[in-house]
Amino acid sequence: MKKIRVEDAVGTVLAHDMTRIVRGEFKGAAFKKGHVVKAKDIPELLKIGKHYLYVLDLGADQLHENDAARRIAGAISDPALEFTDPHEGKVNIITRHPGLLKINVDALLGVNKMDNIIVATLKNNFPCKEGEIIAATRIIPLTIPTKKIETLEAVAKDTGTILSVKPFKPLKVGAVVTGSEVYDGLITDDFNPSIGKKLIDAGCTLEKKITVPDDIAAISKAVLELKSLGCELIITTGGLSVDPDDVTRQGVKEAGANEIFYGSPVLPGAMLMVSRLDNIPVISLPACVFYYKKTVFDLIFPKFLAGEMLCQDDIAEMGHGGLCMNCETCHFPVCSFGR
Repeated sequence: MKKIRVEDAVGTVLAHDMTRIVRGEFKGAAFKKGHVVKAKDIPELLKIGKHYLYVLDLGADQLHENDAARRIAGAISDPALEFTDPHEGKVNIITRHPGLLKINVDALLGVNKMDNIIVATLKNNFPCKEGEIIAATRIIPLTIPTKKIETLEAVAKDTGTILSVKPFKPLKVGAVVTGSEVYDGLITDDFNPSIGKKLIDAGCTLEKKITVPDDIAAISKAVLELKSLGCELIITTGGLSVDPDDVTRQGVKEAGANEIFYGSPVLPGAMLMVSRLDNIPVISLPACVFYYKKTVFDLIFPKFLAGEMLCQDDIAEMGHGGLCMNCETCHFPVCSFGR
């Protein structure tokens, strides 16, 4: 740090905040620590009584916090992501499109173990909106040795992309609503205002909805019809409990689907079943999806939108965070459910 005349300070970096006071109106930092002095700043600095400045004298072997944050963001991020300009040494990392956040968690841990470097992110597999901030990075001190950032860049190159977002793809969806009570018109079909709305909100197209009684052959026939229509995802609802009249599981199997798992450690949604009919995912949802605001469907649906397929290990891991708190005001996905 050295003392120099204000007129000679263009291009240097302020080592501390510069306070400005306007009686009765303002008291605060006119220029903040880390600010790079520009020619237009000189008159303002003179107005607040600064004829000399204490500035950082950065050598070639040191980086300012703003430059360091830019390089960290570039090293850890997929090229499809974008960054904000540094603000007080911090750079935000933003997704350009809706999608599923994917993080190399082990590599992220390695970065955050490096002295004076931090990267804070949302949780892995977070469903992101377009323009959402998914991470932020900065260094702790005002400057950092260039070699340290070069080391991070080399590590990130070896480990591969640490942060990326798999874009959501709108799907052509077919639905089979099971239940003799619905088929016979004894109770209201609640598919459209619940699951149907979530499909439309995600940009998907509901190609066809077929209502069937609790009959194995009818369920099987409906599933196969939706397959023939070119549906990319098939959803069935109801008929998954231990009641002998509930035969959705058998009907889906009768259609030739290969069951991947039945039962999930998620509440609401314990009776979930996921199958595959050739290359088409079949999600069989329990009746709780018609009652609760958020269920296991909200946890798994983004994965299918991102082109992923669940396995037994995936669903078993969902038990950690799989209990919905049924908050009076729901803030999902900004909560512990599925996290």
